Amino acid sequence: MILACILQAQIAAAAPDPKPLRFDDTPIVVLRSSAEEPYLTRLRETYKLADVVAGATTDYERVRAVSRWVRTRWNHNGSNTPEKNDPISILEEAAAGKKFRCVEYAAVLAAALNSIRIPARVLALATEDVETRESGAGHVVAEAWLADRQAWIMVDGQFDVIPLLDGRPLNAVELQRALAGGAKGLSVASLSETKAERYFDWVALYLYFFHTPLDQRYPAPASRTELCLLPVGAKPPTVFQKKWSFGSNAFTHSVALFYAPPHD
Repeated sequence: MILACILQAQIAAAAPDPKPLRFDDTPIVVLRSSAEEPYLTRLRETYKLADVVAGATTDYERVRAVSRWVRTRWNHNGSNTPEKNDPISILEEAAAGKKFRCVEYAAVLAAALNSIRIPARVLALATEDVETRESGAGHVVAEAWLADRQAWIMVDGQFDVIPLLDGRPLNAVELQRALAGGAKGLSVASLSETKAERYFDWVALYLYFFHTPLDQRYPAPASRTELCLLPVGAKPPTVFQKKWSFGSNAFTHSVALFYAPPHD
């Protein structure tokens, strides 16, 4: 009894009065531009994107047509960067003979799709060892929202690839699950003759961390903060390839949150 009283007294002396904790219940909001935004209108009209998708009867067919168009704007160069990062500037430099990375394919592809009223976003993929690799730790693709399917799908502009499972287009996380589970019926939709087996063997490494910007407005976002989807148990990455900071990102384990329908 005496010991219990002593312990209670020690706990009471050591424990500070509890203070109310502050939490932020603000939902994660993705900022987007409408297709009528002047920059996207200029992109659509300058590059005659209505002609690119002429004859396509579904959003999926339009995505395929735009993917092919973007793939043919320049040849890949994994070490060259544009003078300016916005999609129109990238296309102008490409028309002058410059070649660019996966980053630029994804940026142009997402913008072109948004300009024809197909919501799209840039998606950065990263390896599990993204913090310690000195090179080759990331790849960048786009994802497009198909309203008639109520689904996001992955579109790789560098390779002109949409991954399919039994003919159904997949998003990046669905592709990872299919590859990890050894799913049969995997293929690619590509007008550039990319081979499925070779592509899947290559891209599988990058399907671990998934980043997309929270500010997706054009011509330039006001913030570089990204929403990062990471596996349960994974430590949020803070640096890319030992050098570059990921910044103050928002992290989630929720696939449902990461793949929520877009809102204007």
